[in-house]
Amino acid sequence: MKENKNILGLQLATDPRWVDLANLSIEEILTDHAFCEQKAATTCISLIQKYTDRPRLVSDLAPIVTEEWGHFRLVLAELEKRGLRLGKQRKDDYVNHLIAFQRKGGDFEERFLDQLLTMAMIEARSCERFKRLSEGLPDEYLRNFYRRFMESEAGHYHLFIGLAETYLGKEKVKKRWAEWIHYEAGLMKQMEVRGDRIH
Repeated sequence: MKENKNILGLQLATDPRWVDLANLSIEEILTDHAFCEQKAATTCISLIQKYTDRPRLVSDLAPIVTEEWGHFRLVLAELEKRGLRLGKQRKDDYVNHLIAFQRKGGDFEERFLDQLLTMAMIEARSCERFKRLSEGLPDEYLRNFYRRFMESEAGHYHLFIGLAETYLGKEKVKKRWAEWIHYEAGLMKQMEVRGDRIH
């Protein structure tokens, strides 16, 4: 993989082979994308339910729930338009590895920070992947389709970082985010390049 320090601070770019593999697996990519959007919506709902005492979080995430669910419907419509089927939801190894990196036990605020940074990381990598699709797919419509999603994911990344800074302070977030960036780069190096999934 090539170094890439231009997209939301990520250290490694997606392997160029991934877009070519994804192009051969459009039904699987769209299915996986749909479930990623669904999981993003339900995770935001869970955060709202868990942190009702944090009004900024509640007010900021409430519209994201609607947006993510709207994205799920857009991807579902794209599958239907192409005569493709929504497949089965798969285990998301990338996200599970991120969750494993979250601090367990100990300080409540540190656990809260890691939950927000997990979401920020998922949005950052999704943005980077959607940028690859928007530049590399041969289908012009799908290139434009994924450019819109890329822009949305970038906004969500900034939202989660902003929430973390609001509740925990910029310096604390900066220090921990650097650890997340380093961890994610190592994760990307070891994960298999597969064209049937977003992450």
